[in-house]
Amino acid sequence: MLKLFNLALKLNGFPIQEAKTELRKIISIPEEEYGSYVEQKKTEIVNFHLKNNSNYRQLFGENTFDKWDNLPIMTKKDFQKPLREILSVGYTEKSVFVNKTSGSSGNPFVFAKDKYCHALIWANILRRFQWHGIDFNHSYQARFYGMPLDFISNKKLRFKDFLSHRYRFNIFDLSDKGLEKIVQKFSKTKFDYINGYTSSIVLLAKYLKKNNLFLDTICPTLKVCIITSEMLLEEDKMLLEERFRIPIINEYGAAEVDVIALENAKGIWKVNAETLFVEILDENNQIVPHGTAGRIIVTSLYNKAYPMIRYEVGDIGVLDEKSTLKNPILKKLIGRTNDIAVLPSGKIAPGMTFYSITKKLFGDQGNVKEFVITQTKLDTFEIEYTSDIELSENEINTIKTVFSTYLEPNLHYLFIRRNALERGKSGKLKQFKSMIK
Repeated sequence: MLKLFNLALKLNGFPIQEAKTELRKIISIPEEEYGSYVEQKKTEIVNFHLKNNSNYRQLFGENTFDKWDNLPIMTKKDFQKPLREILSVGYTEKSVFVNKTSGSSGNPFVFAKDKYCHALIWANILRRFQWHGIDFNHSYQARFYGMPLDFISNKKLRFKDFLSHRYRFNIFDLSDKGLEKIVQKFSKTKFDYINGYTSSIVLLAKYLKKNNLFLDTICPTLKVCIITSEMLLEEDKMLLEERFRIPIINEYGAAEVDVIALENAKGIWKVNAETLFVEILDENNQIVPHGTAGRIIVTSLYNKAYPMIRYEVGDIGVLDEKSTLKNPILKKLIGRTNDIAVLPSGKIAPGMTFYSITKKLFGDQGNVKEFVITQTKLDTFEIEYTSDIELSENEINTIKTVFSTYLEPNLHYLFIRRNALERGKSGKLKQFKSMIK
């Protein structure tokens, strides 16, 4: 069978075969020599950008590199400039892979990867997805990602999806009618796996439960579901497992760098130590011990076009105590660093706390489909939700009482029922946001 995916990469100038050869060499490095490999690649990428990237040199403030800990921590704001100002010498917008972040963090920017780096990333993704019996050239993907709705851009993306052997669902219509169409497509198509945003896929599972349906019965060829981009709560994972009856796998990544971690068949989040160097730092930019939560900082070891060095992706995570340089394991992903609520007493609560509490209170009756919580004032929270039946006064009072117990008393809550919740341009659903600066 023609390997369309590999062919598409090759036709676009991405040297996939050379990248696969390089990746095999990296993987073959013994554990006891892996530290030397990582240090060599770190030194090489920093020196390259100090020599060839004036933007990075200006940020670093020095011309020579001697100590890793002295390097600045880069954030999204460092990249919010015209792309031509950030590209390294020898690279142009036409000679690199260019894309942009979804903007779900509130700080969107355009980024670039040189073509060899991009090919190496794909070689590694192909390898990791094979852990779950997925071959991008042959396995057919049911894709739950955003898409442009204007005619020309939509057709271009559809053609790209064809070459990549995938079908993209419209996640901007997740009404019962929209979900019914999705289920009908599954019944007529031999999909091998699902990949996409957590919230959209969870909505599909809720629809299946409401109608007493099981996805493996509707589409028997399905092997696995890989979710990404949004937090997956344990109760949602249980619902997906119950209604899909296939393995549910967590992927964690950032478009501007790479896949950062992917669960293997045993449910272990294997961190990408082949093309990335991942650090967990405290608020003083010091490495925290394994098993301790901190800010996730990522360095792209191969991207010469664009200086992704000690880049703060904006998430809090924990590396497992058993982690090594060659085999780091993501023990826990806690959430976004900017999803934090500051309460009138000065208490600080992670946004996912609100989401988790509310989810438990809504129960599993299937009435409330989705909800988003917004802190509009220091003491005020808006809870927008979609449901078959409006929440009763008794249900709302129960929620308020529990919030007072978990958080603090005298907070105000405004419940707003919507026909549909507003998603970002990418199709992601940001489940908690604070308007408090």
